[in-house]
Amino acid sequence: MTISPLLRRGGSLAAAAVLAGCLLPAAPATASEDGTTVAEGVEYRSLTLDTAHGRVLGHLVTVDLRQARLDLLHPGRVAARDEVPDMADAAGALAGVNGDFFNISSTHPGIPATGAAVGPAVAAGEDLKTAAPDAQRFGPALPPTTSTRDVLGVGVNGKARLAELDIAGRVISGEDVFDIEGYNTYALAENGIAVFTSEWGSANRVRATCGSDTSRKAPCSDETEEVVVRDGIVVGEHDRPGEGLIADDTVVLVGREDGADELERLDPGDRVRVKYRLVPAEGPPLSFAVGGFPIAREGADLPGLDTKALAPRTAAGVSADGRTVWLVVVDGRSDDSVGMTVAELAELMRSFGATDVINLDGGGSSTMVLREHGAGSVTVVNDPSDGRPRAVANGVGVFPRR
Repeated sequence: MTISPLLRRGGSLAAAAVLAGCLLPAAPATASEDGTTVAEGVEYRSLTLDTAHGRVLGHLVTVDLRQARLDLLHPGRVAARDEVPDMADAAGALAGVNGDFFNISSTHPGIPATGAAVGPAVAAGEDLKTAAPDAQRFGPALPPTTSTRDVLGVGVNGKARLAELDIAGRVISGEDVFDIEGYNTYALAENGIAVFTSEWGSANRVRATCGSDTSRKAPCSDETEEVVVRDGIVVGEHDRPGEGLIADDTVVLVGREDGADELERLDPGDRVRVKYRLVPAEGPPLSFAVGGFPIAREGADLPGLDTKALAPRTAAGVSADGRTVWLVVVDGRSDDSVGMTVAELAELMRSFGATDVINLDGGGSSTMVLREHGAGSVTVVNDPSDGRPRAVANGVGVFPRR
């Protein structure tokens, strides 16, 4: 399947991509000719694609990062969910789409889903969380060469890019030094230690010790330890992780297997330093990041993309110079719009000019909102397949430059 070149007028989209090979005869795909300038550097257009599967309705927001900026929409806590329009209104966003896949269900008796996102997250330059292990993610199968650590991000240099974020962290107490493998995450690698802070919220921390490095459904570990550190002093320890809000002056350390053995060496009254930060594999630090999985890099689709399942989709694409970002939602599961495959989505995004593309959560989560000039609240411009916006872990917000 190939996509025909876009027709451009004055550097802006004048006609949408045509899905050659999936196109119905004499039924070209078109973009609305009444594209809306939302703000400086932010443009919205609706899309209609007539494909071999049927008609697909879509929505495109183009962002010039020299005139606008991106940041994370989130509900205030990592382990929480909210609807995209509510998060966008709370943050004052001009536009927004849903973000990462998230811990939406649980197969561990008595341990509810946390609602936390799968991948790393950075908001307004502040690290919020690390990724869950690959085997414990939610969402479609990962393409080869990708992982839960992959993100769409904007660097401190103002340029967008796809990046990989990991944690560099240690627990230091006297001569004891333990590595940190997780931060505000619903799932921790076997034998690891995770840090939880006030950003986590009130959800249970037991879920972090469930599953395994090969299966999300594996039983919860029976070798666990939780240590509470307040103002650098150990003030409590428990065999089983707890729940409830964490104070701003407190961090909670959770370990499983070997990590639990290491934490058991800490006793109330011990002085402890807990140091951690998210580090990109390359390039400058990120001021914003949201998880997802790459579906195109350097102008080429990744191998192994699904070519069969039609669904509502959300994606973000980045130009080669990192100055332009395309946010797209395509509707699906309705008589009006049948949805797209992941492979079709990648090709559509590349047709706009994106060289790197990341697939965000789709299905009932796919939502796009837009703020009309002078409006006090945003409007949902797509047709969510659940009949209304789904509460999700986070989103991508578009804002005027400060």
